[in-house]
Amino acid sequence: MNLKGKVAYITGGTKGIGYGIAESLLEQGIKVAISGRSQNSVDKAVKSLGSDDNVLGLVSDVTKQKDEIDAVDKILATWGQLDMVMANAGVGIFAPIDEMKNEDWHQMINTNLNGVFHTLKAAVEALKKSEGYYMTLASLAGTNFFPTAAGYNATKFGVVGFTQAAMLDLRPYNIKVTTIMPGSVASHFNDNDPSEKDAWKIQPEDIGKLVVDLLTMHPRTLPSKIEVRPTRPDLK
Repeated sequence: MNLKGKVAYITGGTKGIGYGIAESLLEQGIKVAISGRSQNSVDKAVKSLGSDDNVLGLVSDVTKQKDEIDAVDKILATWGQLDMVMANAGVGIFAPIDEMKNEDWHQMINTNLNGVFHTLKAAVEALKKSEGYYMTLASLAGTNFFPTAAGYNATKFGVVGFTQAAMLDLRPYNIKVTTIMPGSVASHFNDNDPSEKDAWKIQPEDIGKLVVDLLTMHPRTLPSKIEVRPTRPDLK
């Protein structure tokens, strides 16, 4: 994909991994739309990214199909095309299964799993026209289970399965589909405040570089599922 002038949409793009991906794409000359759930967080991120004609801020809750349809419609009205989508928005709430609250379970299912479906359904016709790229941000928790993570594991296992099946459905349209499965990332996930203590972790810009590499790879080759982890977790 020749990146300059292309259009990307990143859900949950106001901070952390989504923001790091947005920065990397903008450096390549891509026009980037980012979404978040509050106007304040969206405005702050857009201003930080440059607040020019190449950045579009959208308020959208991925748990709501209409929000995602409206977001894609605004992107198309603004730029006339959509070439790449990163379904990044996600939450993690951790507790033993016997202590997990019903509302926490449903919040993760609605955001992490229903959200990637809503985003794809909203964008798929535009991606067919552009023969574009759809990516999801899963996790190593999508193949590795651990205590206190039954809800989070369930959603990320689901995201991996959903994305791989969607890849098979959409490749006849020349849409490429990939899920990225990071380990520990220096982000705001789970109320973390990134600092020097996170230097051993994957950085958001590392995921951004990976996304750029995927977009520029020869179209005959599709890395459909990518695990990425810190090189030296023993340094934490």
